[in-house]
Amino acid sequence: MIQMIRFNKLILGLTVVLLGVVGINEAAAQETSAEEVKIGYVNPQAILASMPEMRAVQQRLQNFTVRKQQELSEKEQAFQAEVATYQQKIGVISAEAQAQEEERLGVLQNELLQAQQAAETELQEKQNELLGPLYEQIGNAINTVAERMELTYVLNTTTSTGDLVILYASEDYREKYDITEAVMEELGMF
Repeated sequence: MIQMIRFNKLILGLTVVLLGVVGINEAAAQETSAEEVKIGYVNPQAILASMPEMRAVQQRLQNFTVRKQQELSEKEQAFQAEVATYQQKIGVISAEAQAQEEERLGVLQNELLQAQQAAETELQEKQNELLGPLYEQIGNAINTVAERMELTYVLNTTTSTGDLVILYASEDYREKYDITEAVMEELGMF
């Protein structure tokens, strides 16, 4: 009987503790849900395109691209000349010489393909080198505006390929949470 009373007191004590924990958790959940989650959005590509520095960056990228295209064009012309020479003498050379020449042309073709891939990599690296500082400026401005507006999150409106991420925002929401112009102002563009 005494053990039954102790057991009931223990159960009652555990119930009180559990109710207290549940009550604390509910209060914390209500506090968290009472905090407003504010989500802003920005179009960094539009900001980048509007930056005065972009003209110089685009010109440097265009010059770099033209230079790489000329280098590749020269290599391709040299390769085509080698192929044309081979085709002219194919009927008068031995099978062994023909096999050696085809092997040599295969090596030249691989070198041309590697040069094309290297040029693409170099172009990507050049873009990163030139655009990196601009993206960093934009990122810093976004952070400053987001903190000033007490935003919880900031979303990019488009993907790197230009696909829309934000498909719809009401006019009121756009006025309040589209921070693209505020970021431009922070960058001193207005």
